[in-house]
Amino acid sequence: MEVFLAQPRGFCAGVVRAIEIVERALDKYGPPVYVRHEIVHNKYVVESLKKKGAIFVEDLSEVPPKAVTVFSAHGVARSVEEEAAARDLPVLNATCPLVTKVHNQGKRYISKGRTLILIGHAGHPEVEGTMGQVPGPVTLVQSVEDVAELALPTDTPVAYITQTTLSVDDTKDIIAALQVKFTDIQGPDIRDICYATQNRQSAVRDLSKLVDVILVVGAANSSNSNRLREIGTEVGVASYLIADGRELNPDWLKDAKVVGITAGASAPEVLVDDVIEALRRIGPVTVSVLPGREENIEFRLPAELTAG
Repeated sequence: MEVFLAQPRGFCAGVVRAIEIVERALDKYGPPVYVRHEIVHNKYVVESLKKKGAIFVEDLSEVPPKAVTVFSAHGVARSVEEEAAARDLPVLNATCPLVTKVHNQGKRYISKGRTLILIGHAGHPEVEGTMGQVPGPVTLVQSVEDVAELALPTDTPVAYITQTTLSVDDTKDIIAALQVKFTDIQGPDIRDICYATQNRQSAVRDLSKLVDVILVVGAANSSNSNRLREIGTEVGVASYLIADGRELNPDWLKDAKVVGITAGASAPEVLVDDVIEALRRIGPVTVSVLPGREENIEFRLPAELTAG
């Protein structure tokens, strides 16, 4: 069996930074370190950090007084920041810098008196954090149909921002519908869309032209991993989302000569290796990496963790 690995795949710079913040905090302050929400959406990552002494909570009320607290890569609402400050919790903010950029864009649009529209998935922690960061009402749209139902006059000054785990391709139809509906509309430059989301989706499209089956390594609650599987399916290739090699179903591979593997932005490479090993247990495998875009982006860590 021939196996092609998509390039790029797996960890993005925001995820690398978030995980490193927790690991460095554990080294510097000693366990336990409390993390609000899963640091990234991947069970393997969360479990490995738990073993090192991280404790994951969904609410700050679960954090004891004075305990070192980390905000996840998805970002949090201002109310969460304010609660942490009121309780004097030492906070390390692992919010992805690209998510923070979206927050700042939203604040800027609101300050100019524009009605703000957020393109994203209801209930996703990043969306909840963004809506809670912007000091004004935010209207969430998830589809072109949602745009049609917006009860705003066409000359309303509006602006839109997007969830970072959605790519240019994911949002273009919704943005086009907004631009048709409103005569006075602003939005971020296309280059402001998360590079990692777009790159991984483009790589899956390239992969889909060469393979019979696509395996996406990632968590069921990972938005960007689910989207990679959807893209494979949309272009007509049988595509499956699996957490690791244990979830590989040999029946998927019955007629497959070439298998493609990619991984969501929060899935570590060790899980890709695990899936390859599961394939090897079925039969002989040759593995090659497709050419793709090199990612050299690194985000700075909080100053508290880099000081001597």
